[in-house]
Amino acid sequence: MTLNPWRLRLLSQLDALGTVRAVAQAANLSASSVSQQLAVLENETRTQLIERTGRRVRLTSAGHILARRARSILDQMDAVEAELRGLSQEPSGLIRLGAFQSSIHTLAVPAIQRLDHPHLDVEIVELEPHASMPALLAGEVDVIITTTDFVELPVPRDIDVVPLGEDPIVLVTPPSHPATDVPACKDEPWAFDIPGSYMAKLATRLCRQAGFEPRVVGRFSNYMLTLKHVEAGLAVAVLPALAVDRRFDVVTRELPVTRRITAAVRRDSRAAITVVLDALHTRSQSDER
Repeated sequence: MTLNPWRLRLLSQLDALGTVRAVAQAANLSASSVSQQLAVLENETRTQLIERTGRRVRLTSAGHILARRARSILDQMDAVEAELRGLSQEPSGLIRLGAFQSSIHTLAVPAIQRLDHPHLDVEIVELEPHASMPALLAGEVDVIITTTDFVELPVPRDIDVVPLGEDPIVLVTPPSHPATDVPACKDEPWAFDIPGSYMAKLATRLCRQAGFEPRVVGRFSNYMLTLKHVEAGLAVAVLPALAVDRRFDVVTRELPVTRRITAAVRRDSRAAITVVLDALHTRSQSDER
């Protein structure tokens, strides 16, 4: 039996992402190409890995087992490739770091700037918490900065999590706005993150807990656009404190809510990934001091 690493990665992505269409988008392939490659993998393993339920597919028990093993196999192959570069103990290769927007310039970039490994390259990918854990499980990134407060995404058993700190959630209003909490903004227009994101769900929950349904007049995936909207007097917003750029003329008031910021990696990650993880932890500790 010969297992093709590329096909194993497709199977692992199917396990993490759930649909052939999602795998096709992640791999920049057509859905039919993904299905054909998975069929070849079944022939290679002489095992049924996928079963159809109507127009959808799902992994069989054997498929789930191989998908989980595949992630470990692919990580080990990456580690072997790094060792074969003949660079002794020097960390090397490409590490993909997924980070949510407000952590990129406050945590990710400063941590990477401190790395002193000439053969180690770090690629930063902007990924919000609702997308980063699936990307980590699918092997699309090697390390993520996320929050474990996103209850829809429980941490899988084969993922190691390192606490990086806490970030207050704040109410953001235009200058001289009298509101000091969410209930006082019942009749105000709101600017939200995109639907389905961590912050959009959190803001909705806070408004509903205050007894009202927010009137949303803007949705932005970029916090700079949200802050500009608030600064112009067009809306109020709920944002993480890390996201508030002091160049904008807005007022912030801390709410009785915080989010826990964490880094996460697949268990048994190679040494170069640990170097990046350690750099993130060191950066977070320096911020606390």
